[in-house]
Amino acid sequence: MKYKNNKLIIDRINVDFLAKKFSTPIYCYSFNKIKKNILHFKKSFQKINPLICFSVKSNSNLQILREIKKFDFGADVVSGGELMKAIKAGINPKKIVFSGVGKTSSEIEYAINKKILLINAESKNEILEIEKIANLKNKNVNIGIRLNPNTDAKTISQISTGKKENKFGVDEKKFLKLIDYIKKSRYLDLRCLSVHIGSQILSHKPYEKMLKAVNRVIEKSNHNFEYVDLGGGMGIDYMHNNKKLNLKKYALSIINILKRNNSKIIFEPGRSIIGDTAILITQVIYVKEGHKKDFVILDAAMNDFMRPALYNAKHKIIPSKKRSGFSKKTYEFVGPICESTDKFATIKKFKKLIEKDFIVICDVGAYGTSLSSNYNVRPKPLEIMIKGSKIQIINKKQKLSELM
Repeated sequence: MKYKNNKLIIDRINVDFLAKKFSTPIYCYSFNKIKKNILHFKKSFQKINPLICFSVKSNSNLQILREIKKFDFGADVVSGGELMKAIKAGINPKKIVFSGVGKTSSEIEYAINKKILLINAESKNEILEIEKIANLKNKNVNIGIRLNPNTDAKTISQISTGKKENKFGVDEKKFLKLIDYIKKSRYLDLRCLSVHIGSQILSHKPYEKMLKAVNRVIEKSNHNFEYVDLGGGMGIDYMHNNKKLNLKKYALSIINILKRNNSKIIFEPGRSIIGDTAILITQVIYVKEGHKKDFVILDAAMNDFMRPALYNAKHKIIPSKKRSGFSKKTYEFVGPICESTDKFATIKKFKKLIEKDFIVICDVGAYGTSLSSNYNVRPKPLEIMIKGSKIQIINKKQKLSELM
């Protein structure tokens, strides 16, 4: 995105034009940026030649999944619904990994029927359930075990998943015992060691600690894992201050620490592929004068974009057109929902806004629409993609009648 004649442009299209043509709020994706991110990710890890399974939870839009699939991506799914969507998008089941701590019997059976690459199990109880279903169907099932490496990802607590107090995976001792159990099973084939320590990670150092734990367990297990699934979690630069994960340093750490291991590496990127490819265009309904700050009330709300309310996540907000002069008071950008957490940002110095102006919330491609809801009986917003000179509707705005 850039300004041209003081007007914000995304892939050569005026943001105000989009807002007026379709009515706000609007999720707008750049296909060029998606492609650029995918090629950068592949190049960064080309010496490793991983299987890349896009994290469907980060963005489950069907058209986006179809576009990503064209780059030879698989999918990481955490529910039966996500698995169905990945298959509907045309993703090869042999490139689909099913993760998550609470897979139901029906979800496990569906995954087995679809002959997906792996079911990554997170507890002995889950392994027993997979084995029971495999026995009933008289089928061999490829599984992985998720290791909890007790590694601090140095991210916010809500999205930290690799510490011993988190619900994910099993510790080293239990992991090694489970290997012994699976080896005796007639229906389970242990193909993968899986690990995932968190999300929005900006340093390669937590990954190094994770990799050392993975390497130690592999050596202790004396098991030949066909795959090592290193999860995702690679962070992006939300505030545009050049703080982002160096993928090449991470790749070098993998090569150095796992150098004696010949397993195929699996990655599950989501945010690093799709996060910075979309904006949320929203209109100012009112500018409400407050005591020490003015409230900029938008037509987008926490139901449309939950991350700031859920995680206190910071996203850059910019005007669709630049005016001379700044607001005299701090602006607090809020939605119309009756919750004090329905807030996007508080900014001290912002270009002066008036009612009916359009503003843009940046980098909303990951965990934007996938976390959206119909709270307050509000329809979910329109999603469009800019692809070359074309504007493609990739998800229609819900009608109120659909919610009745």
